[in-house]
Amino acid sequence: MPRVGLVLHEAEPEALEEGQRISAWLSEQGHEVISVVEDVSGESRIEQVAPEEFADGLDLAISLGGDGTMLRTVGLLCGSDVHILGVNFGDLGYLTVIEPRELDTAVNRALSGDYTVEERMLVSGKIAGKEFHALNDIVVERAPGNTTVRIAVTIDDKPFAAYPADGLILATPTGSTAYSFSARGPIVYPTHTAMLLTPVSPHMLFDRSLVLRPDSIVELTIEGHRDGVVSVDGNTMHTMSPGDTIICTQSSRVARLVTFDRRDNLGVLKSKLGIADR
Repeated sequence: MPRVGLVLHEAEPEALEEGQRISAWLSEQGHEVISVVEDVSGESRIEQVAPEEFADGLDLAISLGGDGTMLRTVGLLCGSDVHILGVNFGDLGYLTVIEPRELDTAVNRALSGDYTVEERMLVSGKIAGKEFHALNDIVVERAPGNTTVRIAVTIDDKPFAAYPADGLILATPTGSTAYSFSARGPIVYPTHTAMLLTPVSPHMLFDRSLVLRPDSIVELTIEGHRDGVVSVDGNTMHTMSPGDTIICTQSSRVARLVTFDRRDNLGVLKSKLGIADR
């Protein structure tokens, strides 16, 4: 029988309640259900595992929350081939494909193989012997307390520019509707492959995003005397001192999202942004 992993938004009571309900139903069908230890407290029929063990032997991951929960699910799967079904208990839900009322039908279809898979590009960043992978973006920004940070950009071994700015966003097409969008970056179709370099409040005349080839090598180096920090999909991961460099490339991993009846990504965009028909 399939092994199903649940990732729950721990601060959303409805998501926790639905997680318990769908877990009981799956268990009654003979399926094994697991979750990570911090997601479930008290009495539960869900087996709890350490985050690093979540992807082991998993057949399907179900994310119950918002886009943040989907990003967390991608991180927990560590680039494995596990497919992710996203259920929207959040506000925007760009990454999730179904609403809570559709959960039972969607899980039945997913377990029977009646779905398609949409692959999404990830970006990776390497610094100080560490490697990070992001579905939305890797961001180098000013450290807390600093007014700006100076970030030198090299693309494919050629110096491009040094940005005095609040930060720089290296985003995927999926992430083009996240932080990059709020910094006036372009919207890119989510299944496309490209890297977007978007400055955040740059103190210079050139303030436009760059849309780069997916195989570009982008090096971001802290210059001057102010520190920076690296955030990966919204989570602060590393402090950068002057002279430190993070090397960003297309990741060898992808995220595999469950979709039904061909996902209308432009329709989702119109709905979330309130774009009316002509």
